[in-house]
Amino acid sequence: MNYENIYIEEEGNIAVITINRPKKLNALNKRTILELHTAFKELEEDDEIKVIIITGSGEKAFVAGADISEFADFSVKQGRDLAAEGQELLFDVVENLTTPVIAAVNGFALGGGLELAMSCHFRLASENAKMGLPEVSLGVIPGYGGTQRLPQLIGKGRAMEIIMTAGMIDAAKALDYGLVNYVMPQDELLPLCLKIANRISNNSPVAIKYAIKAVNAGFKYDTNGYATEIDAFGTCFGTNDFKEGTTAFLEKRKADFPGS
Repeated sequence: MNYENIYIEEEGNIAVITINRPKKLNALNKRTILELHTAFKELEEDDEIKVIIITGSGEKAFVAGADISEFADFSVKQGRDLAAEGQELLFDVVENLTTPVIAAVNGFALGGGLELAMSCHFRLASENAKMGLPEVSLGVIPGYGGTQRLPQLIGKGRAMEIIMTAGMIDAAKALDYGLVNYVMPQDELLPLCLKIANRISNNSPVAIKYAIKAVNAGFKYDTNGYATEIDAFGTCFGTNDFKEGTTAFLEKRKADFPGS
């Protein structure tokens, strides 16, 4: 696929996806969602890529929301289809990707932008970042998983306040709420993301895949997270990564995981 709204850079085992619509503050439109879907799936299938970082171009915005001009005149059915297709194509894909995804929130993360960041496995933010779900100020609600993931991350009461006031919180409050893991000056954001990504890449990609699956299972109403963990734990014993990891430990050397 020829990318118009994103670009990808690779540094060793790390891929950085940058959403590049600076004139629209990197707002998500249908084309961008499709490009991101394709990029994430292709990178997941690349055995050389161990971690993916996603960020926005420029210094103002990660993603400042959805492109409202695309759906302002939608019908009820079109609105439902928009949410369903977006969740299926991108947000659920990112959450369940077997390759770890880190969001580098480098500015405004509003509406669909915050929903995209929340679908990532964890988030870091620059000091100028602002986050919120302003949809109710437009007469609609978050439709890309925001009403579900925000309460999971920061608790029901805080999520209700953010959603119902349509307000923004700054990076410091997002850190206090547990919405992001770290806050730092903007020029330190990507370097820290890369540092963490490199630490992750030293570990077993197979074990990480099963860890993601087990953690996510605990947040699904129709899935027993403990049972998923038990099954995944047992499955790891049959992998080459487990054999290499335990052998390396006993031989007091660094493991070289084959990823299988």
